[in-house]
Amino acid sequence: MLEVVEFDADEGEITLLMGPNGVGKTILLSCLAGGLQASEGDISVLGDHPEATKERLSFMLQDTMLVDELTGRENVAFFRDLHPRSTDGVESVLDRLDFEMDALGREVRDYSGGMKRKLELAISLNVDAPLFLLDEPTAALDMTTVETLHSLLAARRDAGETIILSSHLPGDADLADRIVVLTEDGVSAVGSPEGLLAEVPPVVLVEGPGDVSESVRDGRLFEGEIHRRGFLRADRDPEAVTDNTDGTAIQVRDPSYTDMFNYYVHLRGNQ
Repeated sequence: MLEVVEFDADEGEITLLMGPNGVGKTILLSCLAGGLQASEGDISVLGDHPEATKERLSFMLQDTMLVDELTGRENVAFFRDLHPRSTDGVESVLDRLDFEMDALGREVRDYSGGMKRKLELAISLNVDAPLFLLDEPTAALDMTTVETLHSLLAARRDAGETIILSSHLPGDADLADRIVVLTEDGVSAVGSPEGLLAEVPPVVLVEGPGDVSESVRDGRLFEGEIHRRGFLRADRDPEAVTDNTDGTAIQVRDPSYTDMFNYYVHLRGNQ
């Protein structure tokens, strides 16, 4: 259930709904698409009620879009007939996403997760619409395909189209003009990627058993493959933090988008 969610997505921009799984990103997109109705509050899409704008947008709902019993080609035809603004560009998008074209003749039930996502994306982008709502479009894609998709979406944005997408992957922040960070309590932060990143404190990287909890915000360290990482307290000197003699390697560095995600979701989002 979503509560206290308020933000604007401007025309001709890419807005990223970023947050962990389970906070309601899919529900929010479904409300924008007119598939669900909010119990309270107002939603305006393209200047109108969502119910009145369904034919002027394209909505990709994660993992529930394709019909498994149909072949890829039959799915393309099925969804082309459903949307009055469908075009004939599916194969062009599939080619850009490095989709195995021979697989269009096979039932979708036999596809891998990545193949299904590519087909969902190609069908969803195969619409001449001013607004695209994409639910976790980069999930299940390899990094090369993610970069290609980012390029495709940026080109749509540059052509004046509006894109709202959800993601729990920090790397998608690079694509956005505006980020809306969602937590269980609602909207934690809204801003440009650069603006939000600039507000994140320096990151403390810890490799070893040393205790630096008194030097990081909320005394919290996030576990990683190599380092534990936390956010430097405003009253701590970075040089003093890294100066230790117990064999623990400690670094203080600028935050990444992964750090930005942890900060706004797990620290500031709980304040």
